[in-house]
Amino acid sequence: MMDIYIERSFYGITEEGIPVDQYTLINKNGLIIKIITYGATITELWVPDRNGVLGDIVLGFDTLCEYENPNNPYLGCIVGRYANRIAKGRFNIDGISYQLALNNGENSLHGGIKGFHRKVFKAIPMKLPSGPALRLKYLSHDGEEGYPGNLDISVTYILSNNNELVIEYIATTDKPTIINLTNHSYFNLLGEGSYDILDHELAILADSYTPVDNNLIPTGEIVPVENTPLDFRTPRKIGERIKELKYPPFNGYDHNFVLRNQKGELSLCATVYEPKSGRLMEVYTTQPGVQLYTGNWLNIKGKGGKYYREHFGFCLETQHYPDSPNHPNFPNVILRPQEIYKEITIYKFLTKI
Repeated sequence: MMDIYIERSFYGITEEGIPVDQYTLINKNGLIIKIITYGATITELWVPDRNGVLGDIVLGFDTLCEYENPNNPYLGCIVGRYANRIAKGRFNIDGISYQLALNNGENSLHGGIKGFHRKVFKAIPMKLPSGPALRLKYLSHDGEEGYPGNLDISVTYILSNNNELVIEYIATTDKPTIINLTNHSYFNLLGEGSYDILDHELAILADSYTPVDNNLIPTGEIVPVENTPLDFRTPRKIGERIKELKYPPFNGYDHNFVLRNQKGELSLCATVYEPKSGRLMEVYTTQPGVQLYTGNWLNIKGKGGKYYREHFGFCLETQHYPDSPNHPNFPNVILRPQEIYKEITIYKFLTKI
């Protein structure tokens, strides 16, 4: 085993003239993660295959300019204040109506035009007993993108010596607001840019999902996955039934699954196995839902000049449900003063012979 390692390096300057740093974390087993302060974005994640050979399993770009591009499909970043969609960008708290910035047709998506994915975070590197860590902080001011309250958020990435990527989210507010934070990494366990993810074997611990309309806004129903292409209760290939999801609005999976665990406890959420490499990823979360997205519209140049095409990556975005503020039967997403928002998600990396 090696000692844990943290290195800071200059990554670039944003269009607004703000410096951006990149932090490299290496755990005792040699796993590597690289994170930039722009969007608290994971740019690289190197984990071993069954032969012990490290491979980068997250999609990303080579330059800050590419991450700043408005057409960046949220590669590796933190999204918020509210991950996923809010219908017409409207919601009410205590009888007060709020209008958010619209950036997805007539809806608000992933925090708006300049959500957390386009903010520069303050970074605090830490060497913890469990492994190297990076805490990233941002203060979202009252009225930003239409959201009420000054929201103080902290996202901590820990690359544990148990080969886990632990993501801890903490937030407080001085005024009632809504919050739903997640990480938007696109994974390919065969290696980024290598091939599509349709042969990855996926299981999701969910018996139900939240159906949507043609604008991908939940109808408010919670429907069983049984006898649908969304039934991943036992492991099967992502591509096995993907063609049953027709356009519009689908060109693959972009669905919120209602996890069995609805108590806020840290529980197994999903497993993904890639048979050629032997890489196995287990996902644990305290969140009540997870969005499976299969990179349905990808067509961009990524790291090293590789092209990412449709279905070249998958996201498992642990979250509260889309448009929850407008559906009283969905779990609460309102954060009030004196309360603490805290969620944890863990991606654990293993191999199978």
